[in-house]
Formats: sequence, structure tokens, C-alpha cells
Amino acid sequence: MGNKKILIAEDEMVLRFLLTETLEEEGFDIDEAEDGRLAIDSLRYGEYDLVILDYMMPEATGIEVCRWLRAEGGINAQKPVILLTAKAEEKDREEARQAGVSIFVSKPFSPAELTEIVHDLTGEGAP
Repeated sequence: MGNKKILIAEDEMVLRFLLTETLEEEGFDIDEAEDGRLAIDSLRYGEYDLVILDYMMPEATGIEVCRWLRAEGGINAQKPVILLTAKAEEKDREEARQAGVSIFVSKPFSPAELTEIVHDLTGEGAP
């Protein structure tokens, strides 16, 4: 069995790069998408163990992508989804829960904090 595969959809290039670097060092294979439409394309054609979505992205928000993912019923429909967001209001959390988001991570967060959550959700113990 190969490395666990993660899709990171984040429109901020610097943060996407940081997340990719951090998780690759942990032994994960990473695919990147810089907007919601590209995230949906990746989820339609690739198989992932975990999906990390930014809330505010061009083309489709993280919540819209998650809602599509859960409804579409494809190979990734049941996979865990982490939503990254600077919007931490209760109504946003409720909308995210209804869309099928597994875990809500508020920005700013530390890479170590996110790495721990990723290990928990993928069932991969930290090396």
C-alpha cells in the first residue's frame, strides 16, 4: 500500500505551498487545486484519503465543493474533509456541518496542529 493521498484546495499560493511542503514531509502524496472548480475536477477523476478545502475560493467555496462531493456519490464521497476558514461564526460552522465537513480548522493555524488532525483523520500515526 502506497502513501495516503491528500487533495489541498487553497487559493492562497503561499499557504498552499506551506501545507504541501509540511504534509509531504510527513509522507503524504499531495495534489493541489487553486480554486473550487479545479478541486471538483480532481475529486471527480482522482482518489483521495483526505480532502482539505479552503472556505473562500474562486469558482466554488469549500462548502460548495464539499456539498457537491457528498451528493455526487463518487469514490471520494465518504472521505474526510477538513475546511480551512477565517470565518469562524456559528452559522458558518453549521453550514459546513450540513454540507458534510468533518473538521473545521480556523485560520490562522499552525502546520503542526493541522498535521496532527490529518494523521487522526487518515489513521496514519505520526512517523
